[in-house]
Amino acid sequence: MKSEHVTPDDLQWKCIQCGCPLEIGPVTVEYMGNRFTTELAKCPECGLVLVSEKVALGKMAEVERILEDK
Repeated sequence: MKSEHVTPDDLQWKCIQCGCPLEIGPVTVEYMGNRFTTELAKCPECGLVLVSEKVALGKMAEVERILEDK
């Protein structure tokens, strides 16, 4: 996954912990012992990550199915 999975709407959110506007940045995602680095909206201060419903039900669900089939 790359920053193409971040929409302009994702960057309108603010961090619930810090109140900072979210920015696109690298995030490491781990599932079933596999690690992936991708670009998602995250807080530049505390690192809290926004995973939009579109990404969670789309690309992440697809990767999950592939890994579980192995």
